[in-house]
Amino acid sequence: MPGITAVLGPTNTGKTHYAIERMLAHRTGVIGLPLRLLAREVYDRIVALRGPSVVALVTGEERIVPERTQYWVCTVEAMPEGLGADFVAIDEIQLCADPERGHVFTERLLNARGLHETLFMGSDTMRGAIAALVPKVQFMRRERFSSLTYAGSKKISRMPGRSAIVGFSVDNLYALAELMRRQKGGVAVVMGALSPRTRNAQVAMYQNGDVDYLVATDAIGMGLNLDVNHVAFSALSKFDGRRMRRLAPNELAQIAGRAGRYMSDGSFGVTGEAQPLEDEVVEAITNHSFTPLRKLNWRNSDLQYGTAQALIASLEVGTDDEWLMKAREADDLIALRDLADDPVVSARAHDGKSVRLLWDVCRVPDFRGISQTEHVTLLHRLFTDLHEYGRVNEDWFARQVKRIDRTDGEIDTLSKRLAYIRTWTYVAQRNGWLADEGHWRGETRAVEDRLSDALHAALTKRFVDRRTSVLLRRLKQKEGLVAEVNDKGEVSVEGEFVGRLEGFRFRQDTSSSPDEAKTLRQASVAALAPEFHLRADRFYNAPDTELDFTEQGGLMWGDSAVGKLVKGDDILRPRVQAFVDDEAGTEVAEKVTRRLQHFIDRKVAGLFEPMLGMQKDEALTGLARGFAFRLIEALGIIPRGNVAGEVKELDQDARGSLRKHGVRFGQFTIFMPLLLKPAPTRLRLVLWSLFNGLDEFPEAPPPGLVTIPVIEGVGDEVYTLSGYHKAGARAIRIDMLERLADQLRAQDSKAGFEANPDMLSITGMTLEQFADLMSGLGYKAEKGERPKAKPVSEAEATPEAGEAEPQPIPETEGASEAEATPDAEPSAEPEVEVYYTFTWAGFARKGGGAPRGGERRGQGGKPQGGKPKGKGPRRDGDRGKGGQGGKAKTFSSRPPKKDKPIDPDNPFAQALMGLKDKK
Repeated sequence: MPGITAVLGPTNTGKTHYAIERMLAHRTGVIGLPLRLLAREVYDRIVALRGPSVVALVTGEERIVPERTQYWVCTVEAMPEGLGADFVAIDEIQLCADPERGHVFTERLLNARGLHETLFMGSDTMRGAIAALVPKVQFMRRERFSSLTYAGSKKISRMPGRSAIVGFSVDNLYALAELMRRQKGGVAVVMGALSPRTRNAQVAMYQNGDVDYLVATDAIGMGLNLDVNHVAFSALSKFDGRRMRRLAPNELAQIAGRAGRYMSDGSFGVTGEAQPLEDEVVEAITNHSFTPLRKLNWRNSDLQYGTAQALIASLEVGTDDEWLMKAREADDLIALRDLADDPVVSARAHDGKSVRLLWDVCRVPDFRGISQTEHVTLLHRLFTDLHEYGRVNEDWFARQVKRIDRTDGEIDTLSKRLAYIRTWTYVAQRNGWLADEGHWRGETRAVEDRLSDALHAALTKRFVDRRTSVLLRRLKQKEGLVAEVNDKGEVSVEGEFVGRLEGFRFRQDTSSSPDEAKTLRQASVAALAPEFHLRADRFYNAPDTELDFTEQGGLMWGDSAVGKLVKGDDILRPRVQAFVDDEAGTEVAEKVTRRLQHFIDRKVAGLFEPMLGMQKDEALTGLARGFAFRLIEALGIIPRGNVAGEVKELDQDARGSLRKHGVRFGQFTIFMPLLLKPAPTRLRLVLWSLFNGLDEFPEAPPPGLVTIPVIEGVGDEVYTLSGYHKAGARAIRIDMLERLADQLRAQDSKAGFEANPDMLSITGMTLEQFADLMSGLGYKAEKGERPKAKPVSEAEATPEAGEAEPQPIPETEGASEAEATPDAEPSAEPEVEVYYTFTWAGFARKGGGAPRGGERRGQGGKPQGGKPKGKGPRRDGDRGKGGQGGKAKTFSSRPPKKDKPIDPDNPFAQALMGLKDKK
C-alpha cells in the first residue's frame, strides 16, 4: 500500500527541498505548488539536476512538456489527473483553508495519490485535519533551522540591510518602493501578479546585491527562497476579495518566516503605520504555536454534466463532514450561472459534451479583472467559437494578441497588458482550442516575455537608482572602485555617471534625492580618493599660466574654482583659502593651499614689481622714503590733492629719486604709469576690496577705454584705483588727463580758448562731452554758434608770390554742371556750427587750490598757485605763432615740426622754455 506522509513544520525547515529529493528518488513524479513563481523556481532546480528533456512545467499560462517527461512540476490547479505517477506531492497544504482557492487544495488532499508515495507539506496547523481526513497518514515534524525573533517597530530610514517590507495592495507596494528608493537607493519588487520572468529579474537584483531591500506582497510567504534577514509588515490587514480583514497569526508567521535562511537567524517587525504586534501574537510566531485549523474549504468534485443546471446543482452540493465546509461561490461558478442564463449558450449546452466544454471555458481565470460582465462576454465568445467551429477564431485571437503587444507606457499600463496576455496565454495552453496551438503558445509566450522585460525595466527605472545600487554593491563587497574623470570634469564610477569634479570639490548629480545623495557621495568619494591625489600633483606642477584670479577674489585653475583670496596682515600679502573637499584629505588640501599661495605671491611680485622695488630701495631716505610708503599704501596711485602738503615738502633730489622708480608727479595724480596697465589694475582693485572687507568687489573697466561713465554710488577712490579721474558725467584715464593738462597749460584760460583737435583726440570725445569734462575739471564752458567756415584748398590758402589774392567766386561758379543751370535755385543758408569757449572758473579741489602745473614753477622759482595764469600760447614751436590781445591767428596747412617734448615734471622745464623764447 502506498505510503502517505505529512511533512509539517514552520518555514525554513527544508520541506520543499525534501519533497524534491523524494520525487527524484522515484521513476516518475508530480509536485503541485501554490504559485506559478514557485513552480518555475522548482522546475529550474530539477532541470539543473536531471536535464530539461525529462522535466515538464505546467501552469495555467505555461506548458513545457517534453516527450520523455518523467517529472511534472505544476501549480496545484494545473496538476494533470490520471497520470499514475509513482510520487505525488502537494506543497503549502494549509491553503486548504484559503477562502478563494482552498477547495482545490482540499480536493488534492482527499484524492491526489502517488502509486508509491504521497507527500503533503505545510504548516503544523493542518495536523488534526489531515489525520481526520487521510487514513493511515504518517506525520513528520521538521524544526526550523534558525531562530526567529521580534524586532519591534522600525522607521523606513532605519531599516537594516537585506530586509523585505511587506504590503498587501499594489498602491501600497508602489508607495513603499518609492519611499525606499529615496531613503535607501532602490528596491526590488515582488508580487504574485508578476510574470516569472519579471519576478526573477527583480529577485536577481536583490540576490546579487544591486539593491539591499525588497518590497513584496504576501506572495513571498509561499516558499520563495530569498536571502532575507528581516521582514517588516507595513500593514496587518488585507482585502481577501470580499472584505478587509486582519491577518491571522499563522498567516503572519508564514510571511515572517521568510526571514533567516537555513542556519541564519532572522527577525520580523512592523514599519510605517502598522501598529506593533501584541505580545501573544509575537509569542505565537516565535514559538510556532498556532490554533489548529478546524475547517477546510471544500467543493464537490463529483460533477454532473447532463445539463448546465445539473452541473450547477452538483457544484452546490454541501457536505456533512465536520472538517469540511462548503466553499464560497468561486469566479468559475459565477460565470457558469451567468452563461447558463444566456439563451444562445443555453441552446448550445444541451448535452454532456457541450456542458463539459462550457465548464472548461468558465474556468478560464479572470486575469484582466475588468468586470464580471466583461469577463463573461469574453467567455461567451470563446464558447460559441469552440462549440460551432471546434476552434477559437484565429483572426480574432490574433487581433487581441496584437493589440496587447506593445512595450511602451508606464508600470500600470505594462502590468495591465501582462494581465491581459495571461488570458490569451491560458487559452493557447488549452489542448485543441486553437488550430495552430504550437504557434500561438510560442507567440503569446514571446509577447509575455517582451512585456515582462519592459515591466522589469520600468520597475527598475522607477524604484532603483542604478548608480547607487552599483556603488553600494561594490562597497559592500569591499572592492576597489574605479573613478574616471573626463576632460569635461564628468565623474563616472564603475561606468555610472555620478557628478562632476570641479577642481578639488565633487559636485554630485542633483537628480538624486537627499537620502540617495548621502549614499552616492559616500561611494563616489571613496572612489575619487586616488583621483584627488593625482589631480593635486598635476595642480602643484602646473605653470602659473594655467592659474588666474577673478575680479571677485576667486582663484581659478582653468575653468575650475580652486580657492579664494582672504585678507592678510598686509594689503600686498593676501592669504588663500583652498576649495578642497574634506574627504580629499589634509595632504591634498595643504598641497593645493601651498600652490595657490605661491601663485598669488608671484602674481603680486610680478605685477607690482616697480612699486615693490621702490619699497626695497634702501637709498630712499627721509621724506622720499615716507612718501614712497604712502604711495605703496595707495597701491601706486594717489590723488595729488590728498598729498599736496607732502609733495610741497619734497625737494628736487627726493623727487628725482622717486622718479627713478617710475613715479610721475602729475597735475592731478601722483602715480606709477606701469601700474595703470590692465593686469595690475585688476589686481589692485581685488587687493583693496579684500583688505577693506567688501562683500562685492568693484570690477576693473575694460582695457583700452580713455573715458568711462560715472556710475552713481561708486566712490572717487574706486575710480582712482581703476586708474581714472572723475570729471563730469565721465571719468578720464589718469595718464590721458595729464596729457590733456599739458595742453591746457598752454591756453589762455582767463581770456578763454576753444578746444583744438588734439584735445578732442586725446579724450576721444565729442565737443559736447568734452565741454562736460572741462566743467568737471573746473572750467566754465560757454556755448556759442557761428556760420561754419567753408573748407578751402591748399592752393587757395597759400597763393604763390606775385599772384593776386583769390577773389570771392560767385555762388554758381565752382558748382557742378547740374547746379550751374539757369534755373538753379539760390544756395541755402550758411551751415551753423556750435563751439565752446572755456575759461577758468576757480575750481576748489580737495587738498586745496586749483590745479597745479605739475612741477612747473613761476617767477622767483616759486610753485605757481591759483588758477592757470595762461600768458598766451607757449612759443615752443608746437602751437603755431598766434599772438596775444585777441589778434587773429593763422595756421599753416603743413603741420609744424615738433621738437622733442619737454617733461613738465623736470625742474628745469621753465628755464628751457625761456631759452627757446630768446632764440
